[in-house]
Amino acid sequence: MRRRFSRRDISMDLCTIFKRYVGIILCYSSTRMICTTCAETDYQPNIVLIMADDLGIGDVGCYGNNTIRTPNIDRLAEEGVMLTHHLAAAPLCTPSRAAFMTGRYPIRSGMDNGHRVRVITFTGSSGGLPKNETTFAAILQKQGYHTGIIGKWHLGVNCETRTDHCHHPLSHGFDYYYGTPFTNVGDCKPGNDQSAIFLDVQVIVYLAARVLFAGLLTLFVARWTGLIGVRWKWIVWPTVCCCLLFGSWHSLFGFLRHWNCLVMRNHQVVQQPSNPETLPARMTEEALGFIERNRKKPFLLFVSLLHVHSPFFTTKPFIGKSNHGSYGDNVEEMDWHVGQIVNAIDNLGLANKTLIYFASDHGGSRDTVGTNGEIDGGWNGIYRGKKGLAGWEGGIHVPGILRWPGQLSSGRTIDEPTSLMDIYPTVVNLAGASLPQDRIIDGRDLMPLLKGDVQKSEHEFLFHYCGNALNAVRWHPKDSDSVWKAHMFTPRSDTDNCYQTNVFGCHDDYVSYHDPPLLFDLLKDPSEAVPLSPGTEPLFHEIQDQIRMGVERHRKTLTPVPLQLSWSNVLWKPWLQPCCGTFPFCGCSEDSSQNRAPEK
Repeated sequence: MRRRFSRRDISMDLCTIFKRYVGIILCYSSTRMICTTCAETDYQPNIVLIMADDLGIGDVGCYGNNTIRTPNIDRLAEEGVMLTHHLAAAPLCTPSRAAFMTGRYPIRSGMDNGHRVRVITFTGSSGGLPKNETTFAAILQKQGYHTGIIGKWHLGVNCETRTDHCHHPLSHGFDYYYGTPFTNVGDCKPGNDQSAIFLDVQVIVYLAARVLFAGLLTLFVARWTGLIGVRWKWIVWPTVCCCLLFGSWHSLFGFLRHWNCLVMRNHQVVQQPSNPETLPARMTEEALGFIERNRKKPFLLFVSLLHVHSPFFTTKPFIGKSNHGSYGDNVEEMDWHVGQIVNAIDNLGLANKTLIYFASDHGGSRDTVGTNGEIDGGWNGIYRGKKGLAGWEGGIHVPGILRWPGQLSSGRTIDEPTSLMDIYPTVVNLAGASLPQDRIIDGRDLMPLLKGDVQKSEHEFLFHYCGNALNAVRWHPKDSDSVWKAHMFTPRSDTDNCYQTNVFGCHDDYVSYHDPPLLFDLLKDPSEAVPLSPGTEPLFHEIQDQIRMGVERHRKTLTPVPLQLSWSNVLWKPWLQPCCGTFPFCGCSEDSSQNRAPEK
C-alpha cells in the first residue's frame, strides 16, 4: 500500500535535511580552521637565525644601552622574548659556532684545544667541523626545509684537496651558501696593517730575516774584498736558506688578503680578494633573495653577520652618526641590516610562520682598534672580562632574543640560564624531527620555557671550557633560584691585554689556578667582583661538593676525539687553498651592480 505524505511530513524532512547540511558545513569549516591553524603555527615554521660577531651584550638598547641606537633589535625584544642569562659555549668564534651548529660542547667535536690557536686561522688549513657531526641544518634539510647560510662560516673548508669541501656548509646540511668561509680580519682591509694572524710570529720572522741578510751581506763584502778567507759555500748556502725562509714567510703572510679574504657562492669562489666595502650589503641582498625565493615552503636561514668584528667597514650614511666612534657606527649599521631582514619577513606576510632568533657568537672585545686608530670595542655591560678571556662572564654572556607572533608572548624577559646550544634541539623539535640518539646533545629545547609552560631552565649545570681545559662550572640547583659559578682558574691580570699578540692562553703563565675553585653567587654578584669564602657563605663547602660531583658526572660523558685545531690542522697548506683561477694566481671579482650604501 503506497504511503501518502502530509505537508507536515514534508516540512519535517526538509528541516532535517537543512540541519544536516548546516552541520556538515560547520564541521567542515571547523576542521578546516583547525588544520589551517596547525599549519600556520605548529607545523614546520620558518626559522631565521641572525648572529652578530663580537657584539657585547651592553651594546644593545634593550639590554640597557641608551646611547647606541638599535631600534630594530629593540623591536624584536618588544615583540618577543628576551633572554638575560644567555650564554655562548666559548669566548671565541670557531668553538662557539661549532657548539651552536651541533648543540654540543666544542670539546666533544674537537673544535677547541689547549694550544695557542683556538680558531681557524687560514682558509687553506685542514681543520674544521668534522664530517661525522650532525648540524641542525642537516636534520631540517631531511625534513623538507630549504636551508641557507649567508655570511661568515669560520668552521673550515677542505680536508685533503682544494675541492673536497669536507668542512664546507654544503657538506653540513645547507642547500645554499653565500659569504666568507673565514672571518673578518685586519688583513681584509686594503692598506690596513692590523694583521690578526700570528702577528708576533710575523714580527720575529721579519726581524730575523733582516738580521740574517745583514750578516750575510757583511760576510759577502768581507769575502769579496779579501778581509776574511771563508769559503764561498759557507756564504752561499746560508744565503739560499735565508731566501727560502723569507720567501716562505712572504708567500704566506704577504698575501693573506688573497688567501683568507674571499667570497664563495656555494662551492665556487666568486670574489678573491673580497671587497669589504660592499660585502655586507651584498650579504643582506642575498638573505632577502633567499627569503623571497622560499616564501611558499618552510625554510631555514642562518644570517651570520660580519658586523661588528674589526676592522669596521661602515658605509657613509652611518659614519660619524653614533656617540661611540667607529664601533658605535658599525653597531648602528648592523641594526639596520637586521631591520631589513625582519621587515622582509613581515612584508611577505610570514611573521606568524617564522621564528626569528638574534644573538652574538660571544662577548665583545673591549680593546679593538677603531678606524681612526682609537681604542674602541664592545661593551659587555656589568660583566667582567671580554672576548677571548677564559671564564669571566663578559666573554660568554650574550644577547638572546626570539620572536614568533602568535606563539610567544611579546615583551617577556626570562632570567633563567640558557645557551646558544639550545637552538639546536629547539629548531629540530619545531621541524618535527628527532634528536640524534647516537651522541650527547648538550642543548635543551627552549620552547617550554619560552611559552611559559615551565619556569625553570633544564640546565642544572653548564660547563665552560678554555681550550680543552675545564675553566668554570655554573650550577643552578633545581629547587632554588640561585646560580653558583666556580672558577678552576682565571686569567692573570697582566694577560688581559692579550690582543697585543692575539694569544688567548689557557694554561701555564696565562692563568692563575684556584684550589678550592673561586666561587661566586651570580644572583647577587653578576659582575663576579667578590668571591665567596666559608666565612661569607655558610653553604660554601656543600656547594663546592655539588659542583665537584657534577664535574665528575660530566667528565664520564667525554670521549677522546681528533683535535681539529692542532698545529698540523691549523697551519696553511697551499694545496688546500680555495682559489678562483690557477693557483697561486688567484683572483676574481663578482660584485652586484645593485649594491649601494643603505639610506637611513
